[in-house]
Amino acid sequence: MGEKFEGLSKEKRQRIINAGFEVFSQNDYRRASTDVIAARAGISKGLLFYYFRNKKSLYLYLFDYLKKMLIKLVVDKKFMEITDFFELLEYSTQKKMEIWQKHPYLLDFAMRTYFSEKEEVSPFLKKTYKELEEVLYRQCFSHVDTYKFREGCDPFHVLKLLVWMSDGYLREVNMWGNGWDMEEIKKEYDGWIRMLRREAYKELYWREEDKWV
Repeated sequence: MGEKFEGLSKEKRQRIINAGFEVFSQNDYRRASTDVIAARAGISKGLLFYYFRNKKSLYLYLFDYLKKMLIKLVVDKKFMEITDFFELLEYSTQKKMEIWQKHPYLLDFAMRTYFSEKEEVSPFLKKTYKELEEVLYRQCFSHVDTYKFREGCDPFHVLKLLVWMSDGYLREVNMWGNGWDMEEIKKEYDGWIRMLRREAYKELYWREEDKWV
């Protein structure tokens, strides 16, 4: 599958990828139609299954493509120059927001993968998201200034706490079904960052806006 698809021209590959993201972002995995994906990509369904064995193979390819794209666009030169743990979180959040704003289908697709339940792909997605936390921490946070943390405060545990807070908040937003207001989500996230900085860092490394009013 990989060789057949990768052998296509860049323009044709991108057309198929875009069509996949669009359809999967608008539908649950079960309801996403490969007929519609093929039509929007301008190819036959037979060709789509020639490049990808089945719907699951296409879906997982797109999931992996999204992961790699986010890492490539977020973990840039400036990212690696930032050594403050919380500034790194703020920078990565801003970069992801820019990506979501330019490519709304990617955000909707990402959210559907995160909240996938009782579907053929759900066990793989849950396992992958769980493993990603530690892998991305090792890859992306190994250069931070850990001396700023209070004694006994583990940066990875702080990151886990932030993930749990984000998970609960996003599930609540998803439950109400009012759509993803990225500005509002970022506002909440920034507040958590200020709170966690106060709790995790030695007071010497607080910013003025982190101090209690």
